[in-house]
Amino acid sequence: MVYVSLDNKHHNAKDASTETPHWQVFAHKSDEKDHPMTSPAPFAEIWRGEFLESVHSGHAVICDENGDIMQAWGNPEAVVLARSSSKMIQALPLVRSGAADAFGLGTRQLALSCASHQGARIHLDGVGAWLKELGLNDDAFRCGPEQSRDQEVREAQIRAHESPCRIHNNCSGKHTGFLTLSKHLGGDENYVAIDHPVQRACLEAFEEVTGMTSPGFGIDGCSAPNHATTLHGMGRAMAHFAAAPEGSAEARLHEAMRLHPELVAGETRACTELMRACDGKVALKTGAEGFFIAIIPERKIGIALKAACGTTRAAEAAIAALLVRLGILDANHPATLKRINAPIKNWDGLITGVLKPAAGLLA
Repeated sequence: MVYVSLDNKHHNAKDASTETPHWQVFAHKSDEKDHPMTSPAPFAEIWRGEFLESVHSGHAVICDENGDIMQAWGNPEAVVLARSSSKMIQALPLVRSGAADAFGLGTRQLALSCASHQGARIHLDGVGAWLKELGLNDDAFRCGPEQSRDQEVREAQIRAHESPCRIHNNCSGKHTGFLTLSKHLGGDENYVAIDHPVQRACLEAFEEVTGMTSPGFGIDGCSAPNHATTLHGMGRAMAHFAAAPEGSAEARLHEAMRLHPELVAGETRACTELMRACDGKVALKTGAEGFFIAIIPERKIGIALKAACGTTRAAEAAIAALLVRLGILDANHPATLKRINAPIKNWDGLITGVLKPAAGLLA
């Protein structure tokens, strides 16, 4: 992980060298002397019997409606790629431009535009109908073909000797949003190019809500640009969404996610199960390489976290623990217990260990 300072483009802040941050930072105590506030903090522990076998660590922030850090673990200024956790930001131009209304998009399409879906029939039918309304087909997508993550769909394709299509890509909902915006703006077919009007609009929205100039981008798994910011920048963006007024583009997107958790990910997936467990009060979105965000409108706060190891189980454990900490998620809900205090079983079904949240995340 590289730590650099970014220009603060929109968010007023005093020189960190002259003012002590008011927010709390939690890190390895052994590291504080030599690396203050930069080392990853413990996220989750893997216990096998009486032995601590391994520890997952990372960085996390909780931000208030002003974008200020309420609490932080690890290094809030770590530069990150939020990957699919930034999809609701990438969907902002779709709504703000008027394209969503011009094409009559409802909450289901808006949820799909923020989704990393399972490729189940419910997702394929939704994206397929939307694509047909645009007068387009699978060839219009710039995301690559991907085998469906839904067992029923995947096995049916294998039995039929069919190859996966681009619509099966977990990002096809986001890409249908890009295609809709491109049509509205009169853009050409290569909507993932960094200088395309769609991607210029995405960058403008990204820098606005993160409050920072992005230092650059990487190419995501779906071929679209994915812009970098700090973890604080992503936390600020999620708090911005949480505090957005009713009827705004931000509110319409997180409301669609909370209304249709099954479309944002799918059955058995953390985003879907944890949103349901929170009774629709929180919008959650995972991202590759151990990223996770939460938008909590009732509190007007946002969470962003990144597992330093890049593992999904570390990020899921951390987001569940922080939601429990905030009193939003029931610690004993079955969806919670799949991610924290979860038994680890061997191939014979014997419980051999347990995945525990790091104490610093809960208390």
